[in-house]
Amino acid sequence: MDVFDKLKVLTDSAKYDVACTSSGVDRKNGKRGMGNAVGCGICHTFSADGRCVSLLKVLQTNVCIYDCAYCINRRSNDLPRAAFTPRELADLTINFYKRNYIEGLFLSSGVIKSPDYTCEQLIKTVEILRKEYNFCGYIHAKAIPGADDYLLTKLGMLVDRMSVNIELPSQKSLGLLAPDKSKTSILKPMEFITDKLKENRRDLTRYRHTPQFVPAGQSTQMIIGATADTDFQILKLSSALYKKYRLKRVFFSAYMPVSSNPLLPAVGTPPPLLREHRLYQADWLLRFYGFEADELLDEAHQSFNPLVDPKASWALSHMERFPVEVGKAQYEELLRVPGIGVTSAKRILEARRVGPISYDGLKKIGVVLKRAQYFITVNGKINDGLRITQDAILRSLISQQGMDYMRKQMQGSYQQLSLFSQSLIGGGEVYECLSGASQHMNMTVR
Repeated sequence: MDVFDKLKVLTDSAKYDVACTSSGVDRKNGKRGMGNAVGCGICHTFSADGRCVSLLKVLQTNVCIYDCAYCINRRSNDLPRAAFTPRELADLTINFYKRNYIEGLFLSSGVIKSPDYTCEQLIKTVEILRKEYNFCGYIHAKAIPGADDYLLTKLGMLVDRMSVNIELPSQKSLGLLAPDKSKTSILKPMEFITDKLKENRRDLTRYRHTPQFVPAGQSTQMIIGATADTDFQILKLSSALYKKYRLKRVFFSAYMPVSSNPLLPAVGTPPPLLREHRLYQADWLLRFYGFEADELLDEAHQSFNPLVDPKASWALSHMERFPVEVGKAQYEELLRVPGIGVTSAKRILEARRVGPISYDGLKKIGVVLKRAQYFITVNGKINDGLRITQDAILRSLISQQGMDYMRKQMQGSYQQLSLFSQSLIGGGEVYECLSGASQHMNMTVR
């Protein structure tokens, strides 16, 4: 098999791993180096200044000693196998870079022979790039669970980011679908990377030229929809990972059935893309909006509402906290209002120092007034001409994804229109379903 054939096989096998964005690294290019992680590209990851960087996303090999039921590269699956030598992959990366196809490398691998051997192959590849070619572009590498700490340290000194994929949220799910893995074996290298990062930060304060260990931090990935794990379980785990291991990102990957297994969704089952989207929205609320996992979901409500985003769902369930007076509200209160984001909340605080705020002014600074107007007052007044009704709030808060979901659910249940019959579902009933409140609830602004 020539290099081109290997490339086709190993890039296709790598497409299911999504944990390769938001690098946040600014590795500088020296006078003799090649490449620059700060430079902009076209896709996949982001430099420290926010610009997009293109990556070659590839496996070192798709040969694997493990037999994870959800993985296309599992040992028992009959598919073409290939493996790059470190020299082949390094040369390929540089050739792509010289042709301006890529700005960096996302390198993962199946576990061939043993975790230590696999990690050694990754190290050799990156060493050729860094030391022989003097490549200074962005490199993201997978930390292989079970590899020796010395090898993980060596790899971490060469790359910009490392990730250890949890894949499944619970030990029960891992036991059923990935019997060769355990939650402990996955969390161990994650904890090691966290400890090394802390140690490296201390060294950097003492010694100016200390080599950096994984300067862009670490991330992980969880598969969504392959098991019965709920959104609440996934979100609680994500929150714990952020707090304990200080991860840069937790990525969610909607499961695409690739094998027939009674423990997995049937082949042809659509991936739960809307569920994945809701989890990303909730993840954003955890990281930037000051929400806790227990506020968004709980034991009684373990799944996100498909019709509205998590923030809107929370607001509907906590109408007693609204309306918020924009001219007096704290930053944390503003962040809780649907239609007000981190940037617009900061702009509101800045605008208040200059003069009074109006509804037109809110629109100009980026507030989505179509959504926010139902939850705010400006100088004690609601927006002119605004009628706060259940239907109006619902129309404002239901996302396009929610509308698409509703249309799909209604397929096959159409009825001929009648001028005299009642609608199948009323606005009050929908509001009650979304918020848990009575449909006769007083919706007037206090």
